Amino acid sequence: MTIKLGKKIGEGGCSEVFEWEGSQKLIKLAKANTNFEAMNREYTNNRIAWDNNLPVAQPFEFKEFDGRPGIVFERIYGISLMERFLGQAMNDINNQIGFSEEITQITARLLSEIHKISDVTLPSSQKESIKYSIHSTDYLTLKEKEDVISILDSLPSKKLLCHGDPNPGNILIRNDGKSIMIDWMNASIGNPEADLAEYIIMIRYAILPPDLPKQVLDYFDSIRETMIQTFMEEYTGLTGITYDEVVPWITPMAARKLSADAISEDEKQLLIQEIRRNLEAGN
Repeated sequence: MTIKLGKKIGEGGCSEVFEWEGSQKLIKLAKANTNFEAMNREYTNNRIAWDNNLPVAQPFEFKEFDGRPGIVFERIYGISLMERFLGQAMNDINNQIGFSEEITQITARLLSEIHKISDVTLPSSQKESIKYSIHSTDYLTLKEKEDVISILDSLPSKKLLCHGDPNPGNILIRNDGKSIMIDWMNASIGNPEADLAEYIIMIRYAILPPDLPKQVLDYFDSIRETMIQTFMEEYTGLTGITYDEVVPWITPMAARKLSADAISEDEKQLLIQEIRRNLEAGN
């Protein structure tokens, strides 16, 4: 029996998502910029998260379809945390009310659950993966790369499960209200502080799509640091890890992010400024 793809229901920088075998499953197929090894790594990481009872979509199988590597997943019905944030932002603006802490608290709670897992083995080493990304960027000089990697090497090494890309687009809110984390391609064993630094950098420097209403863009600019503060307050309350412990990771994680395809040149310029400012200050 020949299986055909259903309708396309999503797309990211590395993959396309289609209905699969009816309404209860989907298949995530790699784009040309993502190879067999990367998709297999995501499947393995997601399977480990599922087997450890973390809130993730159930992975059913890794397979090849029409020459493209892919993963068959449970289909989740709901919206992303980014979609909820944008809807909530318009509500806050229209009703002239303050920032709701829910968005950042959901992220902090999910990450605190993930970061409890220690007795697992993943294909990727966190620090080695970060170093590879830093070496591969063309935005820093050789000396700057060496200085950033020196900072990274000086940081303590932990052995906890980390997601690697905790942005609001990778958190889904199911129709029953429960939240799950998707997109485990960059997961590794290492330091939770790296995940936290990744999130802080994103909130501080992310550039939202320019086609959004200006009032939403202005509103986001006005609450960036409040979002970071409420995120860290929630996470610290759950784990004891403080913002001061995350700060040393910001420079390496900003340098790592320069190799990402999914962020704009304007955002990369902001990250370069952050990195050079921190290197000059000895951070």
